[in-house]
Amino acid sequence: MKLKGTIAAAYTPLDTKGELMLNQIENYHQHLIATGVRGVFLNGSTADFTSLNTAERMQITATWAQCKSEQLYIIDHVGHTNLRDAVKLAQFAATRVDAIAAIAPYYFKITSTAKLLEYCKAIASSAPNIPFYYYHIPVLSGVAVNMLDFLEKAIVGIPNFGGVKYTSDNFVEFKNCINSFGEQLNMLFGFDEHFVDSLQFGVQGWVGSTYNHIMPLYQQIKNNFENGHLKEAHALQAKAVHFVEYLNSFGGFNGAGKSFMKTLGVDCGPSRFPHTTLSDSELQEIVSYLSNLSIYYPR
Repeated sequence: MKLKGTIAAAYTPLDTKGELMLNQIENYHQHLIATGVRGVFLNGSTADFTSLNTAERMQITATWAQCKSEQLYIIDHVGHTNLRDAVKLAQFAATRVDAIAAIAPYYFKITSTAKLLEYCKAIASSAPNIPFYYYHIPVLSGVAVNMLDFLEKAIVGIPNFGGVKYTSDNFVEFKNCINSFGEQLNMLFGFDEHFVDSLQFGVQGWVGSTYNHIMPLYQQIKNNFENGHLKEAHALQAKAVHFVEYLNSFGGFNGAGKSFMKTLGVDCGPSRFPHTTLSDSELQEIVSYLSNLSIYYPR
């Protein structure tokens, strides 16, 4: 199955005590559909999965699964430093979501294609009836195994291998992967700041956090690019980059981006340590600033 369109990396809603706020997920689900998002990526970096325990991640998966529909494709990230926990999460997700994904272990780091394949096979085989995606994000995982080499082995060694969530700006490697496996696999691009650049490679699927916030802007970028208005497309991409940089100036993008969801009608609550939670006055300042730049799209 070829995945097309944007997939939002979901935040984890928390209440004022820092506990899961699962009753916000249905509203969140409706927000994504209303803005044109085609899928959701659960329990990933945006969700602060490293600050969640296994039971919490399962609760998140189970609640989003209740929202499952043809309108929103669900990928559940099950990666873990503990392979046993990753397998447990994959088995739990197997009958609840449309696909699973896994980042490489990021403390004792994998340094070979063979070892990465072993890790991915163990997880993928725990949910054999749905696609498995490798979550490639070397800037956070520290694992920079050659992806072309990995894909050549994974497509043979993992029967349910669906492709890669590629979050890196190594465009030479990415283009080589698309040229070799783009017809057989989903090459999901995960670097929002380079959305417009990915279009020239024929990318059809994207995963990122800012699709939660400024989806209409990305639609404008794509429309301009497809109509040959390249200058306009790049100017709009600059706005998307500025959105990230501006929120990042409020103590870091992860926490600021999560807090910002409240202004869009989806209260995701506070962030867990070490991320920052913004005050209402800071959010008002951000909304005013972005509105003046036409980069604010409330529901």
